[in-house]
Amino acid sequence: MYTPEEYEKFIKGAYGGAPAGSPAEDYEKKREKEKYHKGDKGLWWQVQFRDDTYSEACPVTTDNWEIWVPPADPQPDPNKVTPEILSELAFNSTKLPAPPVELQPRADRLLVNLGTRVAFKGDLDRVWTTASLDYKGVQLAATTVATPVALRVDAGTADADPQSCTYDLVKGKDGYTADSGRDAGCNVTYLRSSGSGTYPFKASITWKVTWTDSADPDGPPQQPGLPDGLSTFEQDVTVKEAQAVNRASGGE
Repeated sequence: MYTPEEYEKFIKGAYGGAPAGSPAEDYEKKREKEKYHKGDKGLWWQVQFRDDTYSEACPVTTDNWEIWVPPADPQPDPNKVTPEILSELAFNSTKLPAPPVELQPRADRLLVNLGTRVAFKGDLDRVWTTASLDYKGVQLAATTVATPVALRVDAGTADADPQSCTYDLVKGKDGYTADSGRDAGCNVTYLRSSGSGTYPFKASITWKVTWTDSADPDGPPQQPGLPDGLSTFEQDVTVKEAQAVNRASGGE
């Protein structure tokens, strides 16, 4: 609260004129002997009590205690809340949507030796979560942002070529899409029918996760980085042999 000069003024104002031999006079003499630490580096600190709501300071009295504190580097507080800690809380609270995958042909109508195309039924866009602290004048926030970057599909059987494909996701006007058309260069093709059973087809999306030190998801990304996210969707698919019909023309 006080520089040495300010503290001297405070002591003489609060304790000056105290009766001889009183504790107050002794306290003033003690500080006079210390010369209020004039010329030393540091500050005088004073204990102050506040009401239960921490809204108003109780009056300073001569019963309050003051101590001289030289300058020092404070030890880091292991319990101190930081934007990085909030980013981890936001990361742990983020729920990533399952891939909104739709197969072409449909999951119950896949055919042997016919490439399987993948489309999204609905929008797929980035996801963000904000963790914040607003307490007694302390305001902190961090926002984690998960952006879908890749789609991987797995056939669920060794009887497929290839057994898996990975597509980069591209931002479009309605969200992110995957190019799994005929010219994609990689489409799962089943080589054998599933018979009376099914194959467990799985789709997974990899999410690149960053964080900002504010409630703004578009703020500059901060370090250290966060691990990638992963969301999956699995469905049973039925693969059948393509049926060919031969028509023979009759003759005399």
